[in-house]
Amino acid sequence: MNIQHRNNVNCYGNGPSTLVFGHGFGCDQGMWRKLLPSFTERYKVILYDLVGSGKSDLSAYNEVDYATLHRHAEDLLEIIHEFSNEPVVFIGHSVSAMIGMLAAIREPAMFAGQVMVGPSPCFINDGDYVGGFNREDIDGLLSLMHDNYLKWAANMAPLVMGAPDQPDLRQELTASFCRNDPEIARHFARVTFLSDHRADVPRSHTPTLVLQSTDDMIAPREVGEYMRKHLPVSWLAFVDNIGHCPHMSAASDSTELIQTFITRLLK
Repeated sequence: MNIQHRNNVNCYGNGPSTLVFGHGFGCDQGMWRKLLPSFTERYKVILYDLVGSGKSDLSAYNEVDYATLHRHAEDLLEIIHEFSNEPVVFIGHSVSAMIGMLAAIREPAMFAGQVMVGPSPCFINDGDYVGGFNREDIDGLLSLMHDNYLKWAANMAPLVMGAPDQPDLRQELTASFCRNDPEIARHFARVTFLSDHRADVPRSHTPTLVLQSTDDMIAPREVGEYMRKHLPVSWLAFVDNIGHCPHMSAASDSTELIQTFITRLLK
């Protein structure tokens, strides 16, 4: 299968180093548009859609192959091998942060560094671990998705985006959720919100910046602190922002932190 068509891969810029951006659940590569101009002037930038999202080839998605995040990690590695001649810096939002981590564990030589924006190795609270949700919360979320997907999207997207002073972004994310194929979205939601990759975190030795909002109901501060503690080579930075998408609602501050990390990493 043609990788570019499968994942709707688009390349911009022609700098000496390569950045790859991976979007979060319910989104597509367009969610990076506010950051893109700051990076295409200095780097080669690769954008893509997860299979089942955006303008990817929806026929390539099946519930057996994509029953875990590992298949998405394999897709990412195929994209890197196809479109980059060197190790990349991967910038992944939310679930894509975990996808990037799994890919880096599998082929560490292909990754110079990673930026995790609002990552979560496990969304469910477990003993002393604070993931942000009880299992009953996740079951209710998945049940509403099954019963009335559009109602779920209308209710959930504004909470995910946060950004109370930017209603246009809340509407944009709602529209993005609604554009997704409901059956694929329901399945991917189960894979995303029921996965537990805490055991994988210490296995990733790729230099990593964990970037979080100060107020995020999806990935609370405790998750960022957990990632910083258990990733062998990592730094934690907070953006003064309400919501799970600081790359959209606090784009300038997010760009500055990412730029600083990449500059130091690649010097």
